[in-house]
Amino acid sequence: MKNYGRSYPYLSLCGLNCSLCTMHLSGYCPGCGGGEGNQPCSFFKCAGEHGSVEFCYMCESFPCDKYDHVTEFDSFITHQNMIQDSVKARQIGKEAYKAEQEEKAEILKVLLDNYNDGRRKTFYSIAVNLLELQDIREVMEHIKTEINPENTGKEKAAAAAGYFQAAADRKGVVLKLRKKPSTPSGQKQKDTE
Repeated sequence: MKNYGRSYPYLSLCGLNCSLCTMHLSGYCPGCGGGEGNQPCSFFKCAGEHGSVEFCYMCESFPCDKYDHVTEFDSFITHQNMIQDSVKARQIGKEAYKAEQEEKAEILKVLLDNYNDGRRKTFYSIAVNLLELQDIREVMEHIKTEINPENTGKEKAAAAAGYFQAAADRKGVVLKLRKKPSTPSGQKQKDTE
């Protein structure tokens, strides 16, 4: 959208935490409204039609029908907390929310740099997205004090993932992306006949 900018592209218009997304971490997306490589999005167009709000929660229509069913499935990042994260940002203020997300992003970086066996990027991204910051801090304290730095990368990754899984289990949080079910072969054809 021409002449439209966002001061903080790492919290998307709709409430996704771009700084915790595997697409952003891999350098494929600059964040919501962050420039070249930005993923196309209907929320972005809608923002322009509603006074170029920086976040959907600033719109008087929030949450609107654009949120219908959008939190049921995930993309590269979990969509589960889009609405509640937007509400939280509105309640505590953009700067406080930004500070919280920056701390989460730093924790995610530590996990990926020190406790990733090459297969945990998505797992850690989901965990850091869905767990509350205080729970993440507690897990990181366990990791810091209880994982032997002499362990192999695979052992450290398994232990760290175990601490996150235990924290998620206590909170009733599922640490997996929820994919849309694929359409059975020929289904589309039947529907159009």
